[in-house]
Amino acid sequence: MGLTTALSSALSGLRATQVGISVVATNVANAETPGYSRKTLALEAAMAGGSSVGVRVANVNRELDIYVQRQLRTELAGANYIDIIAQVRQQIDRMYGEPGAASALDTILNGFTNSLQALAADPQSVSTRQAVLNAAQVMAQKLNSLSGDVTLMRNQAESGIGDAIDRVNGLLQTIENVQTQIIALSAQDVELGALLDQRDHAINELAGLVDIQVTSNGTNNISIFTNSGVSLFDMQASRFTFDEKPLSAQSLWNANPALSGTGTIKLVAPNGYTIDLIADKAIRSGKIAGLLELRDDILVKAQAQLDEIAHALASSLSSRTVNSASATSGAQAGFEIDLADLQEGNSISLTYTINAGPTQQRVTIVRVDDPSSLPLSNTLTADPGDQVIGISFAGGVAGAIAALNTALGPNLDFDNPSGSILRVLDDGAPDLVNVDALSATVTTDTILSGDSTLPFFADGNGNALYSNVISGGRQQKVGFAARIAVNSNLLGNPAGLINYNASTLPGDSTRPDFLWQRLTATNQLFSADTGIGGVATPFSGSVVNFAQQIITYQSTATENALRLKDGQDVVLNSLQDRMAKSTGVNIDSEMARLLQLQNAYAANARVMTAVKELFDLLMRV
Repeated sequence: MGLTTALSSALSGLRATQVGISVVATNVANAETPGYSRKTLALEAAMAGGSSVGVRVANVNRELDIYVQRQLRTELAGANYIDIIAQVRQQIDRMYGEPGAASALDTILNGFTNSLQALAADPQSVSTRQAVLNAAQVMAQKLNSLSGDVTLMRNQAESGIGDAIDRVNGLLQTIENVQTQIIALSAQDVELGALLDQRDHAINELAGLVDIQVTSNGTNNISIFTNSGVSLFDMQASRFTFDEKPLSAQSLWNANPALSGTGTIKLVAPNGYTIDLIADKAIRSGKIAGLLELRDDILVKAQAQLDEIAHALASSLSSRTVNSASATSGAQAGFEIDLADLQEGNSISLTYTINAGPTQQRVTIVRVDDPSSLPLSNTLTADPGDQVIGISFAGGVAGAIAALNTALGPNLDFDNPSGSILRVLDDGAPDLVNVDALSATVTTDTILSGDSTLPFFADGNGNALYSNVISGGRQQKVGFAARIAVNSNLLGNPAGLINYNASTLPGDSTRPDFLWQRLTATNQLFSADTGIGGVATPFSGSVVNFAQQIITYQSTATENALRLKDGQDVVLNSLQDRMAKSTGVNIDSEMARLLQLQNAYAANARVMTAVKELFDLLMRV
């Protein structure tokens, strides 16, 4: 090796060392910068004519564990998803209260039932009557307040979705802009570490909002998909849209945009293709998925639980059973019933047996005068074994006969012998069909009802009757917790708690005892829409039992969510630690590297000095 080659090699060493020192300086400066990955210098021998003539910088590499990065993005989505759910679960749990606490839902309901029990023991007491009305108002106001809180949380979720969508669009645009720069600079042999870090930082934040997969399409080029396979970025960014709406207790999501009461998330691809991400269930994890689950499931069930209690309170106290009488017509046999008091939303229960088998059939016939609400689903009632049929009685019983015969004939024969009488007969053929039972459940609409039933609660601040009318495809029950109030006629006449007819004695405890029994000792089935029980196995119990079950349900759901959150946090923290070790800057390591570079720089400089001295000596000779 000649002196010139030695000088060239030492000079290349100085240059490589200078780059190395610059890399160390950048690492140290960005030790606390979020998303920054440690850079290292890749060197290779400079060759000429098959011989080494020095060193050159091959690349500045990012220290990155691709596997850990991929896992971290998955867990970021899961952590954000369960975190937002756990937060709201805790809010709901606090809102409903701990069992037995003064402000808990079950305590307030027990206060109402206890006041009825006290009134049954002393029906003449004016103060006890007023105590019942006061407790009932507290109960109604508690339901109003809880329903308002649930609606507020749903609106916060809706707003949160809108904010998250805006952030997703901003991140996708950032990724597109950075990717464009990366592609443009890739051919210019420019160090791209900072741009790649910026792109990864945006992708990581995106992964916390929407579950994604990132694939490499070659050198420094990527595509981004949701885990369901929807493309979010491929050289160009797709765009999310969200039509945020103000929500009420009746606002429910529907796949048909014209019927939906909530905002819908759509993705618009660069070519203009549009997809409904909610209808296609394309978002499965991340903060947005958590907010959607809160808005459309968890909080909807919380509202349904409150509505079910309000419905049970009103209907349990105001509903009475109308029994039927045996009827025959020639060879046909069955029952007849007077439906003069059948209100919209009230129902008729029919049981008949098809003797071949035999097979018993239960039918619930609901009065629905709004044709747009028909047909009804069998899940309208909590009874898993009944067939539900909606029939309009707007034209009276006579007007409903044809629809009944169409729905349940030819084995059964419906007719209207007179007035408001409905008669149901078998087909007269021996051993084919037997009509087993017929009854109706109607809503009492007046205080002096002649029996113990009482329209204690009304729909709204007045005396609007609650009979669970079905109109516009929606039950009156939906959102009823926000509107339930004590009947204003009863507030103006507390004696109605005792007097069920004009001749009721002041000390008659029949009505308050009946009301107490209906709430505490009368079992009924509760809708599976509440999340308590299932469609095939609905929860059965008293209104008080159901209120207690709600609090237990919410407490258990909160504990499960917090347990999942703790587990997810452990996994996420472990991956973040692994990521930090593989990509983060360790100051001690960088200082050690700096010392090595200083020594290398000094050594290369000493070589250059020695070469210079030799050249000087040669020139003097």
